Amino acid sequence: MLSAGLLSCILLAASAVARPSGLAGRIARRRAGSHLSQPLQRSELISDQSNVEYSSNWAGAVYAEGDGTYTAVTGTFVVPTPSAPSGGSGTYSAAAWVGIDGDTCDNAILQTGVDFTVDGGEVSYDAWYEWYPDYAYDFSGISISAGDTIKTTVTATSTTSGTAVIENVSTGQTVTQSLTSSYALCEENAEWIVEDYEENGGLVSFADFGTVTFTDAVATTSSGTQGPSGATLIDIEQNGNVLTSASVSSSEVVVKYT
Repeated sequence: MLSAGLLSCILLAASAVARPSGLAGRIARRRAGSHLSQPLQRSELISDQSNVEYSSNWAGAVYAEGDGTYTAVTGTFVVPTPSAPSGGSGTYSAAAWVGIDGDTCDNAILQTGVDFTVDGGEVSYDAWYEWYPDYAYDFSGISISAGDTIKTTVTATSTTSGTAVIENVSTGQTVTQSLTSSYALCEENAEWIVEDYEENGGLVSFADFGTVTFTDAVATTSSGTQGPSGATLIDIEQNGNVLTSASVSSSEVVVKYT
């Protein structure tokens, strides 16, 4: 792989090019590596519920423990059909993923997931992996369609190496990527997230994704495994509007677009 410095220069140069429009333009931007998941950006909105926080970019469930606690996270979800929010027009996107770090430890995130985008009624999906602060990269060799059941897993084999795996349970396709980074994980956080991700320096217009339910949600810890029931809930708030509603059970994380 290219060095982080050289790759960053290439990506910055690519993002300086005028952005094409429409779905074809979005695909071209993805190939240039413009998708960037960001650490959790907390909102100043005060929750009236215990164990709920607000963010401008994340919705779902997050654990925060000490260094070295989490070494793997997995979750399975059914791919939604995104739509434009009421009264909206243009291109809208969101991403569902599982990851390690990005909350209390924000210098690195190991994550993998699926983007879903609607552009003028045309829907597309991308399966990807990312070791933040590098950009996301699309998997090849896997196709994603609405209604497919997708299992996502990240595993940290050390603080600077790991794997990302996406299995399309519906089609039998599985893709795996080994990753290394000079940005070390703390292994403090485990998360199941629907994100309003960043593209070329700003958040994408957030799609109405209906409901994403992470089933068989499990975090592997230094002492065993745990489900999401004790995790902190995160909802997206933008411009004073709460856009999501997250909930958890012993094995599920449910994120609804409101």
